[in-house]
Amino acid sequence: MRYLVATDSVHTTAAACDYLDPRLEDDDFVSVVSVPGTDGRDAEDALNVVTARLAGRADITTEQFLTDGDPASGILSAANNADIDVIVIGPHAGDPDSGPELGGTARRILEGANVPVVVVPLSV
Repeated sequence: MRYLVATDSVHTTAAACDYLDPRLEDDDFVSVVSVPGTDGRDAEDALNVVTARLAGRADITTEQFLTDGDPASGILSAANNADIDVIVIGPHAGDPDSGPELGGTARRILEGANVPVVVVPLSV
């Protein structure tokens, strides 16, 4: 399987790792893209979380990208370019106190994806 984790925070990345860890096979591929939100440092740290948590479990690549437009478009483009099987996202910007509602980026990814999208719950 080829997974794309789209994240903007360590909370989202940790939740994605919790989801992926029991599912990963040795030949799986995990691509992690970080889209900085209001806290660019949190987005950078988010990339380190997946490397620390899933090292040795799958082939992992990480990338931070800046977007002038809609982050959902960049995430969908990254998924298409990497021939991804499943996209893993959080429900909204990585603030675990925001509640369970879907944010605008998550909605646009769900509406525009041509592969399954897993929305992982955030917790503190």
